[in-house]
Amino acid sequence: MIGNTISSRLAALVREAALRAGASASQLFSALELGADQLGDDLVRVPTGSAWRVWELIYAAAGPTGGLCAAATATRGSLSVWDYLFSSGPTLAESLRSVVELRAVVADPLGGGEVLESGGLLIVRDSATVEPGPILGLVEEFTLAVMLQRAREATGHPLVPVRVAFRHRAPRNHRHLAEAFGTNRICFEAPHSELTFLDAAALPTGGDPNLGRIHRGYAELLLASARPAPSPIGRIRTVLRGAMACGELELDQVAARLAVSPRTLQRRLQELGTSWRAEVDTVRHEHASDLLRGTDLPMYAIAARLGYTDPRALRRAFRRQAGRSPDEFRRWAATGSISG
Repeated sequence: MIGNTISSRLAALVREAALRAGASASQLFSALELGADQLGDDLVRVPTGSAWRVWELIYAAAGPTGGLCAAATATRGSLSVWDYLFSSGPTLAESLRSVVELRAVVADPLGGGEVLESGGLLIVRDSATVEPGPILGLVEEFTLAVMLQRAREATGHPLVPVRVAFRHRAPRNHRHLAEAFGTNRICFEAPHSELTFLDAAALPTGGDPNLGRIHRGYAELLLASARPAPSPIGRIRTVLRGAMACGELELDQVAARLAVSPRTLQRRLQELGTSWRAEVDTVRHEHASDLLRGTDLPMYAIAARLGYTDPRALRRAFRRQAGRSPDEFRRWAATGSISG
């Protein structure tokens, strides 16, 4: 399990909410720097800090209602298998235990939660790993709103909690929360964020128990197989390699692949302590080294693959990077010696 990360599916959902709220693509690129392929990969985990930067963009654009705005984009299935855990058990209480137990499938595993039953009350508690402040409010409201919606979908009942609690401070006006949760019994600065239902624990979800076991097993497999998203510069270099393979190694072409403007890409590279030319040279050199080490391709063919005008340009660039010629490097790779 990878701490201080969230799932790429949750990151994609928050990103979409930020776009709808009015955040720009360049702002989101600086915050997340993930491509559509990674945001759709259940195994990729995104640094939690990156997600909080996106929540800050949502708050700047939508204010205190940003959490509910984000929840409105969370259609069933958008959070992958976690959405289907709400009907993984025969009753709502049993399903919610799976939901909370496997919350790390989407959320930061350093957070916590539990499901309690007491005198007809069913309490679902969640603790996100967010410092106190406006972002905590957005994240808590988003989380509980999504959980309520999924519970309603699973049971087919218009569930209304008898109490909703948040850890964050009360906003000046929380009418939007009363409308979203269907109750005025909302308290703030509580020890935990939680939903409390009355006489709802035994509500059937209509779920297939065999399918529920499959969903739980898949969720456990995702947690065991999760991997961190590449670093910001690693993501850019991956796109550069793909562009080079297609003969599209121009600044505007690579920027288009990253869904940002050329100026935004150059600015972000500068923030990362590098430049467009330095990254192109690095990626070319890495690929040239692989081709020299692993193939018998002649220099003109390698030069063409890397986008050089001729073999002489390849030789000059390679010597500048490696301190030796491509021929010397190839002999060294084959024999361990540059002689002969």
